[in-house]
Amino acid sequence: MNASVDQAITSFIKLAKESQLIEAIDEFYIRNRLLALLERINYEDHGSNDGSLLENMDVMVNYAVEQSIIDGTQSEREQMEAAIMDLITPLPSQVNAKFWALYQEDKAKATDYFYHLSQTNDYIKTRNIAKNIEFKTPSKYGALDITINLSKPEKDPREIAKERQQVQTNYPLCALCMENEGYQGHVKHAARQNHRMIRMAVGEEVYGFQYSPYVYFNEHSIFLNAVHKPMSISRKTFNNLLNIIEIFPHYFVGSNADLPITGGSILAHDHYQGGRYEFAMARAEKLSEFHLKAFPGLIIEHLNWPMSVLRLRHSDKDYLAEAAELILKHWRGYSDESLGIYANTEGDIHNTITPIARFKGQEYELDLVLRNNRTSSEFPDGIFHPHPDVQHIKKENIGLIEVMGLAILPPRLLTELEAVQSFLMGRKEIDEVAAIHQEWALELKEQVSDQEEQAITQVIKQALGQKFERILEDAGVFKLDSAGIAGIHRFIKSLQ
Repeated sequence: MNASVDQAITSFIKLAKESQLIEAIDEFYIRNRLLALLERINYEDHGSNDGSLLENMDVMVNYAVEQSIIDGTQSEREQMEAAIMDLITPLPSQVNAKFWALYQEDKAKATDYFYHLSQTNDYIKTRNIAKNIEFKTPSKYGALDITINLSKPEKDPREIAKERQQVQTNYPLCALCMENEGYQGHVKHAARQNHRMIRMAVGEEVYGFQYSPYVYFNEHSIFLNAVHKPMSISRKTFNNLLNIIEIFPHYFVGSNADLPITGGSILAHDHYQGGRYEFAMARAEKLSEFHLKAFPGLIIEHLNWPMSVLRLRHSDKDYLAEAAELILKHWRGYSDESLGIYANTEGDIHNTITPIARFKGQEYELDLVLRNNRTSSEFPDGIFHPHPDVQHIKKENIGLIEVMGLAILPPRLLTELEAVQSFLMGRKEIDEVAAIHQEWALELKEQVSDQEEQAITQVIKQALGQKFERILEDAGVFKLDSAGIAGIHRFIKSLQ
C-alpha cells in the first residue's frame, strides 16, 4: 500500500507540473506537504503511474481512511481532498495577478483561465456534476432546460450524528463570505482550502468573483459582496449588474429577488449569479413594445414568457438603471385586485423584482421579472408559486435560474421517476409508484401506446417539461391570458 501511495504522490506532482500548476522547484516542498497530510515520514520513489490528478488524489484520500487519519465520512474526505488540491493551487494573490494580467489581453481569456483552474483543482466538482441528469424539452416558450440535481452527496448516519456534536461557530458567517477562501471546513461547513476568488471593484464596493462548486450551466458564477449584508433590490442592484456586464460583456448576470418565496435561498448575503450561457428566456420574443415619456429612446418589451418579464434596452447603462428604478419603485406599491395582486397586506411588502442583465450588440439589456410573494389559505406556499398539483415535481422556490428556464429538480425524482417508467412499461403496479406521482402516472399511461423503453423515457421527459412550464406559469404574476395581458398593459400605462 505504501508503494501505491508513494506512486500516487509522484504521479500527482508530475501531472501538476505538466498542467503548469506548480514549478519544478516546488516538487520537494509539495511532496513533503503531502507526506505531512498523510502522516508519513518515509517516501520511496516507485516511479509515476500517471492517471489523472483526481485519480491520484483518490489514492491518497483512501490511504488516509485506511490509516485512520480521517474517518471516511463525506465531510472528512472532502476536507482531505481540498487540502491536497490546495497544495497545487496558487495563492489568491497569484490567481488574481494572473487573472487581471490576462484580462488586459482578452476578457474571455481571463475567465477561461479561472474556470479551468477551478475545475482542475476540484473546486468545481466535475465528477459529481457529471452524475446530474440533464436534457432539453420543447415548450410553447422555447426549449426548456431540465436538471435532476444528483451532484451533492447524501449525508450518512455517522455524519448526521457528528453534526449534533459539532461546536456552534459563526465563522465564516455564511457559505458566501470571503472568509471561506482557504477555510478547512467541518461537518456543517464545506471544505474550502482550494477555493479562490477574484477581487473586483463594482461601483464603490469590493466584490468577490468565484464559480459555483456545483455549476448548473457553463461558467456558473457567483459575485458576492465583500461585506456580509442582506440582499436588497434597489437602484444600486441595477447599477451593479450593469457594471459587472461592462466588466464581463460575454456573461449575463442576475440577482435573486429579495423576498422569501420569490427565490433566493441565501438572502443574508448580498450576491449575484451569472455565466456564459443563453437561457430560453433570453431568446423569448416580444409580445408588445412600450415607451416611457420620461425616458425617450428607451425600449420596453413585454416578453412571451410564462413569468412577467419587461425587457429594457438602451446603450446608456445609467439611463437604463434610472428607468429600472422607476419601474421598481412603482411596482413596490402597485396592486391589481382583479388579478389577486396586492402590494402589501397587514404591513408585509409583497412586490419585488428578479433582474437579469446582459450585453447584446451595442446595447445593454435589463430584464425585470415582476414577482409577488403573497400567500392565501388556498395557496399557503404562495399564490405565485408552484401550485399543489405540480409540487410532486418541484415544491421549492422559483429562483433566478428557474426564472430563466432551467429547472433544478430534487434528487428524489431519480428513483421516483424510475418507478413511474416501470409502471408505464407494465413492470410495476400503480401502488408501487410513490403516492404523490400516482395520479400523474395514470394520466401518462393513457398517452402511452409504445411500451419500448426509449419511447417511454421520451414521454416522461416531455411530461417533465410540461410540468416545469406550468410551474413557471404559476409563478407568473400577470398570466399570458387576455386578463393578464390587459393587466400588465395597465401597469405600464400607470408608469407614465
